[in-house]
Amino acid sequence: MIKNDLFLRALKGETVERPPVWMMRQAGRYLPEFMAIKEKYDFFTRCQTPELASEITVQPIRRYGMDAAILFCDILVIPQAMNIEVQMKPNFGPYLPNPIRSQKAVDNVIVPNVKDELSYVYEAIKATKEKLNNEIPLIGFAGSPWTILCYCVQGQGSKNFDKAKEFCFTNPIAAHQLLQKITDTTIAYLKEKVKAGVNAVQVFDSWGGMLSPVDYQTFSWQYIQQIIEALKDETPVIAFGKGCWFALNTMAKSGASALGIDWTCSARNARYLTGGNITLQGNFDPTRLFSPPSEIKKMVHQMINEFGKDRYIVNLGHGILPNIPLDHAKAFIDAVKAYKTSGV
Repeated sequence: MIKNDLFLRALKGETVERPPVWMMRQAGRYLPEFMAIKEKYDFFTRCQTPELASEITVQPIRRYGMDAAILFCDILVIPQAMNIEVQMKPNFGPYLPNPIRSQKAVDNVIVPNVKDELSYVYEAIKATKEKLNNEIPLIGFAGSPWTILCYCVQGQGSKNFDKAKEFCFTNPIAAHQLLQKITDTTIAYLKEKVKAGVNAVQVFDSWGGMLSPVDYQTFSWQYIQQIIEALKDETPVIAFGKGCWFALNTMAKSGASALGIDWTCSARNARYLTGGNITLQGNFDPTRLFSPPSEIKKMVHQMINEFGKDRYIVNLGHGILPNIPLDHAKAFIDAVKAYKTSGV
């Protein structure tokens, strides 16, 4: 039994004394102890070495005591397993030297045996579970098929993923074949993560907001829905679509246990658009963590009051930024923990 099960209870919609809190990208680059590991090992070595990945996962828990840990990994391990070369270039980000831009390239993409190709992830989960010692739950994650496609076709990060969209609109048959291969791989991957011990999974649709509402349903949501359908009876699923407020009504009927909300959508609108019966997660603007700690505390309490303490998980509206002061991150976590006593 997990000792602090606030996060899992919130996912079930149970009444809680205070909402749980964790931060997207909490295992990472804003922490000096992470940077010390980064200096010694390159990015994918960190992902692919279970001892390192598990250590990085628990670093923020030791420092701040969040209510859930999220496994340190990367969404691009999926295309790597699918026979697509992915590099992580310093001061640049992801780089795919051979982007997928033709039917032939799609045909060469494999649906791998995830047990073999991604075994290091499951080993990292087991190592992390040992370190956590049933204190708090562990979250596993994957990128949405659309978000993975964006990198596979664009070949790198982008402000608008124009090449990815062009590929989908000019070669829709190949695009849907690629999306389905990514979906099938992701479902198998997440199922193995559950077997290895994660207590919930999150699907990150970081680039869903690049699409119009109609195109979102066509090229993104239908594939996320497949993932939710395949996983929802085995583990709670959180779906997070950045910039996808327009789809919240559809998302709320998907069978997901919770929906992530970014900072551009108010708590009131999020509750209204989702019908008020599903757990929501978010949505503090990550850049607001530069505000003074006293202000962070007030804003966090106001945010909880607006969402309501039940069916709610406190989080940022996207990942924590690398240059956030440590005591400001602490102020965010501590504000939530203080909520049950102050109630303001």
